[in-house]
Amino acid sequence: MTQTPTALQHIELGVTGMTCSSCSSRVQRKLNKLDGVDASVNFSTETAAVDFDASTTTPQMLIDEVRKAGYDAFAMSDGSGGLGDEGDTGGASSSDKLEDARLAEAEDLKRTTIWSALVSLPVMLVSMIPSLQFTNWQWAAFAAATLVYFAAGSVFHRATWVNLKHGAMTMDTLITLGTTAAYLWSVWALFFGNAGEPGMTMEMSILPSHAGMDEIYLESVCVVITFLLLGRWFETRAKGQSSEALRELLDMGAKDAAVIRDGREVRVPIAQVAVGDQFIVRPGEKVATDGRVVSGHSAVDESMLTGESVPVEVQEGSAVTGATLNTSGRLVVEATRVGSETTLAQMGKLVRDAQAGKAPVERLVDRISQVFVPAVVVIALVTLVGHLLVGHGTAHAFTAAVAVLIIACPCALGLATPTAILVGTGRGAQLGLLIKGPEVLESTRQVDTVVMDKTGTITSGQMGVSDVVAAPGVEADEVLRLAAGVESGSEHPIARAIVGAAEDVPEFENFQNEVGQGASALIDGRSVRVGRPTVDLAGLRDAFEKAQRAGSTPVAVEVDGALAGLVAVRDTVKEDSAEAVAQLRELGLTPHLLTGDNQGAAEAVAAEVGIDPANVTAGVLPEDKVDVVKRLQEQGKHVAMVGDGVNDAAALAQADLGLAMGGGTDVAIEAADITLMRNSLTSAADAIRLSRKTLKTIKGNLFWAFAYNAILIPVAALGFMNPMLAGIAMAFSSVFVVSNSLRLRAFKSIAG
Repeated sequence: MTQTPTALQHIELGVTGMTCSSCSSRVQRKLNKLDGVDASVNFSTETAAVDFDASTTTPQMLIDEVRKAGYDAFAMSDGSGGLGDEGDTGGASSSDKLEDARLAEAEDLKRTTIWSALVSLPVMLVSMIPSLQFTNWQWAAFAAATLVYFAAGSVFHRATWVNLKHGAMTMDTLITLGTTAAYLWSVWALFFGNAGEPGMTMEMSILPSHAGMDEIYLESVCVVITFLLLGRWFETRAKGQSSEALRELLDMGAKDAAVIRDGREVRVPIAQVAVGDQFIVRPGEKVATDGRVVSGHSAVDESMLTGESVPVEVQEGSAVTGATLNTSGRLVVEATRVGSETTLAQMGKLVRDAQAGKAPVERLVDRISQVFVPAVVVIALVTLVGHLLVGHGTAHAFTAAVAVLIIACPCALGLATPTAILVGTGRGAQLGLLIKGPEVLESTRQVDTVVMDKTGTITSGQMGVSDVVAAPGVEADEVLRLAAGVESGSEHPIARAIVGAAEDVPEFENFQNEVGQGASALIDGRSVRVGRPTVDLAGLRDAFEKAQRAGSTPVAVEVDGALAGLVAVRDTVKEDSAEAVAQLRELGLTPHLLTGDNQGAAEAVAAEVGIDPANVTAGVLPEDKVDVVKRLQEQGKHVAMVGDGVNDAAALAQADLGLAMGGGTDVAIEAADITLMRNSLTSAADAIRLSRKTLKTIKGNLFWAFAYNAILIPVAALGFMNPMLAGIAMAFSSVFVVSNSLRLRAFKSIAG
């Protein structure tokens, strides 16, 4: 008997109290042990994306499971950008709750780091410089170090205790083991050894000491804890900085709207605007939500969402997007989408989903982290026993083992991937590049072929005059002028193109429209007809046929029954398409043109933007587009597809990497991996550049994180590193990884 598949529900949880990627891995394992639960926990965003079977699991059960693991959690949203636990429309209140917790943690870490540093500095100086060592200085250092160990170090010790209660070992475990070992050794030396005697002196060295029981490591305890606190403070601040782009994006929306209710203008909170409501947008105000212009004419600045600086003209019937800025005229807009359905909310959802997901390389790091900590503890024990067996002193063997524990803390390894994804996808959102998930980054690295739809992608999808050819004795400007005069009475796309190209549009009389044939009118007392030729083309036949071969639509302009000239009209190529194709070539991609239009039109466009005629496929149906992509893939190509229409959706899904124009259909955008909100082909090059740069940053982070551990663990195990220096090196490795990731915030579009 076939079982009916269970419909899973989705929820996003905010998870607080995690101190490292090992914590997030443990929370993820705990959640995934519940029946029907598939969870992905991200340490950098402090969120959990959970799919669960509502028949066996409730959101509260998920939260309780996180709390059992020693952390706290709260519901942020239902995963669709919908209501969170506070009833907001975009998860803003829940996001604020998470951000407030992060800010409070950062402030607490800052205060603790500062006072710990002030207390630790004298301990370090007096331990390193014999001339500063007064009588019984070691006891003063012990008092200060005890304060630092128990108070400042409590953030690590508490996390270690929570983890041990659940049978887990994390990076905090290594920190606690290392500092506790150094502290207890110092206590033993002070109370039971010779280190507590008045007049004891000690010199600091880069290498561990070979001394006996008169050696104390209080300065290592203080410096390690202080520098690790500093590193954790930087990490917490970096989380906030790298999430800044998403917060800015979600804050772009209007807070209220001037809604027309019962014939009166009433200003209401944005959450109270419903589909079908009409609202007023004055010059300088933001459009409250997605809608359609009912009346008015204006220019709308869409740069906040698309990155495009040129305002877009809108009039009655035009679609407008929430959060865009009305620059001039007064508009009355009817709301068509509100709350979680708006473009802004969907953009936020895409960015959150991308940041909450895990790249393949990050999942590998998670698996490594699960065995890394126990392995390091074993290495430390082997180091201790090994040094004792070869005849080294107890102090030397002990300091080598402590150095291993401290140097091995893999914070940098855990931060390498998520911080880069967080910053990269956030920067992409600011530039109008919405990357759906971290796995997309891997796809951009492999892509070597880019297939582009013609209409709406390379071309604007709007008709424009491509050529004007005059008969002997007639000026080309006059041909265009007369044609524009007649066509000003028509709403046909070809007519609008001709009128838009003319500098002078004369008045007409007796306008007549001949369906499917053309239009005629009296202009300056002459009978002018524009449309299919009704007279002999004579010397203009070659020009007529050339225009047809180039994919243009030539129309004849006849004056008083005689041919005056031809006006050729065709879909216009976007201004930046040629530059975009050149950029894609520089990225190592071979461009292909794919269109349902005729061969002549396709080759003309290809020639204009610099695509090899051999890579042009014309006259294809939607299913044929999928076949073209499949054929290229069968040839061993890794294919990216750029499109905008319903007929491109299947090909976008089939391609290794799908890029959809933001001005395209919802179906195409849903099928794509990356959405280009600027609706410009140069954005495709920017998206691939940013994705590759993010992936390069991840690999750079991982290289240094692995190299750091691979080099310094053996150095510490062989007894060539003081525990204090090990703590400093470990803290700075995390700071380096975070700082390297934050460099992605400086990424700029080629278009400027």
